[in-house]
Amino acid sequence: MQTDTIKIGISACLAGEKVRFDTGHKKSNFCMDELGKHVEYTRFCPEVAVGLPIPRPTIRQVRVGDTIKVCRPDGTGDVGPKLTEYGKKVATEQAKNLSGFVFCAKSPSCGMERIKIYNEAGTGNTSEGVGFFAEQIMKHNPLLPCEENGRLNDMHLRENFVMRVYAYKQWQLLASDPLTVHKLTQFHSQYKYLLMAHNYQAYRDLGNLLGTYNGDDINALADEYILGLMNGLKKPASRRNNCNTLMHLQGYFKKDLSKIEKQELRDAIDEYRQGLVPLYVPLTLLKHHLKVHPNEYLEKQVFFNPYPNELKLRYGI
Repeated sequence: MQTDTIKIGISACLAGEKVRFDTGHKKSNFCMDELGKHVEYTRFCPEVAVGLPIPRPTIRQVRVGDTIKVCRPDGTGDVGPKLTEYGKKVATEQAKNLSGFVFCAKSPSCGMERIKIYNEAGTGNTSEGVGFFAEQIMKHNPLLPCEENGRLNDMHLRENFVMRVYAYKQWQLLASDPLTVHKLTQFHSQYKYLLMAHNYQAYRDLGNLLGTYNGDDINALADEYILGLMNGLKKPASRRNNCNTLMHLQGYFKKDLSKIEKQELRDAIDEYRQGLVPLYVPLTLLKHHLKVHPNEYLEKQVFFNPYPNELKLRYGI
């Protein structure tokens, strides 16, 4: 049964556990000290899980003919098959209870992308690999929001990841009970402006998908919808798209605001467009007007509060 607790998978070293080859860790302060106040983590160290000791010799991906090993620099101790097996087990048995995953970058087991693959002689490498454990998690859970610790230092990527985690959790809660087209339509209505800010084409396509539903397989419709939504939200919202969304929201107050209030709101949106103020400035003004002039439809829009305000993620974008 789904609960309201958001569970995120995380590489154990990022949680501060001393599981690295050198007995160290790579604690992510954002994950543990900030986001950790709002979510629950499930920790994984695939290298320890497949039997490697702490401390241990370093391992890396090595191309041998048409295959890739995960082994010591001298080519011995290949644990690639074990990492794949363990990754598949976690991906198919535990990941369904997760709403996101944070991987350790550059790791031959946990890195999401650009992992170095060495030649047998160890004299050259290419950055085209994927961590064997991470690959299985992502392969078997294409909807699951995933990110690396290094990329979370980018404010736009950080905000985008957390937003997708919260969106996916809401979908998991919705899908835990039998779905109806009415439930799907209501859900989409709440995400309308958030999706518009990220991908206008996806916003139109998904609206059309639900609007033309002919009563066939509701589960097939739901699968197509959530895939489109998560893919649409994947790209961080651009300043231009956010401005377009803000102006759409502004339109709901055209009969309620005084001339001075309208100009103040237009100025705030324009200052955001120019990069003079962060997104929370025009958003705060819109929220104020929404409190003064309640609108049931707007109050349900996830765009206003996609995650806890305490995270202050819109202060830097």
